[in-house]
Amino acid sequence: MRDLPIVIQGGMGAGVSSWRLARAVSKQGQLGVVSGTALETIFARRLQDGDPGGHMRSAVENFPFAEMAERVWQTYFIPGGKPENKPYKAVTMYGKSSPRELLETCIVSNFAEVFLARHGHDNPVGINYLEKIQMPHLPSIYGAMLAGVDFILMGAGIPIKVPGVLDLFVNHEAATYPLYVSGAEDGDDNLMRFNPREFMSYDLPPLKRPKFLGIIASNTLAITLLKKSNGRVDGFVIEGPTAGGHNAPPRGKLQLNAEGEAIYGERDVVDLTKICALGVPFWLAGGYGTAAQVQAALDSGATGVQVGTAFAFCEESGMKEEYKRRLLIKSGNGTARVFTDPVSSPTGFPFKAAQLENTYSDKVVYATRTRICDVGHLREAYRTDAGGVAFRCGSEPIKTYLAKGGKEENTVGKKCLCNALLANIGQEQVRPDGSVENGLITAGDDLTSISRFLAPGATTYTAQDVLRILLPENEPSIAFISDTPERAGTVVSYD
Repeated sequence: MRDLPIVIQGGMGAGVSSWRLARAVSKQGQLGVVSGTALETIFARRLQDGDPGGHMRSAVENFPFAEMAERVWQTYFIPGGKPENKPYKAVTMYGKSSPRELLETCIVSNFAEVFLARHGHDNPVGINYLEKIQMPHLPSIYGAMLAGVDFILMGAGIPIKVPGVLDLFVNHEAATYPLYVSGAEDGDDNLMRFNPREFMSYDLPPLKRPKFLGIIASNTLAITLLKKSNGRVDGFVIEGPTAGGHNAPPRGKLQLNAEGEAIYGERDVVDLTKICALGVPFWLAGGYGTAAQVQAALDSGATGVQVGTAFAFCEESGMKEEYKRRLLIKSGNGTARVFTDPVSSPTGFPFKAAQLENTYSDKVVYATRTRICDVGHLREAYRTDAGGVAFRCGSEPIKTYLAKGGKEENTVGKKCLCNALLANIGQEQVRPDGSVENGLITAGDDLTSISRFLAPGATTYTAQDVLRILLPENEPSIAFISDTPERAGTVVSYD
């Protein structure tokens, strides 16, 4: 028996790593991980679709503060679902100080996703956040901890303040998180504040502190997290540039190949000998989708691997079935391709996109889209002339962006990932002119060979099929020993 998983299922996209996928993986004894990105919007749209299957209702009935859950429910639920040709009701965008209605939706939605992922088994579940999407961090983490989340994973930034937040939330204490503000000056107050007790209808016992895993791409960042974090770092996930989603930028001067993709070199290779010397568990991610690669990771000193792309296309993932089917066909006939776009993401990080017709990976298709920023997770906070905080996004209308002090070169090639990632899971927004948002599928380089998970004659595969191929022969399926066997502080019930 091991006290940590060999396989961590990646926390992919917005809703691709859904509660169904995480639960399927965790039930097999490995670490299922839900994506924490845009959960308040995903949850609100599920309610507007009529809550198919009644799963969201099941989750909110177990939320500890019934009045809060009911307020959120009444705000968004549409019996029978909205008409397909009607738009989703928008969720308010975050600010440095967000309205209570939004914070409550955030808390409830994070609780619901983790609750459902944990339902029906006793194995650990994790949740993944992007550090760059800072404004939801505090209410998101608290909601996930209310549901008893076991691991929190975070990358796309330097999350040195997260471990301390976890320590405070164990006892429902107030926490702060620094908001990065472009152009900030000394003396500016850019702290975001969240006090759980302002949202509690009654006192709760202490919560369980989840383990914290930092997602990194360099030795320097590993050392920084261990030395400068304001609490315990329990391990690392080391992502290479072949992993899907946002990649860390190459070190040094950006160079592009003939097709316009960022070139990674020796400086971008993590020295695993030095990582081992740090004495904390670590998992390798990006190109570890076979049993031989898993064994190679273990031989290198890793605790295991994180695998995303293989799970993204299995039956339990939240990705739209049409996209799964079309890309599995491309993988099988040798035409699947992933492009590492150095400019498409408003975050400035390279972003890997599967090339697929009638999605925003097609420049012609994207050129027909009218620029709009109405979800807003990837907006940049900036200091106004009056000393306040405002927000802009390189994918919003160019005139609007320039009026906010943005530079025109930062708009070139930018794509609205927020709307595209929601379309990836079948929650595409309908526009007033009747047009519908398209998807933009992110995947790792392993996309080209995911058809290997298909049995002869099959057109789909399951999370269990992936684990059967990844895990060494005779490896026990249950890979955890809990350091808190009584799961102290968990407030949910599975009855």
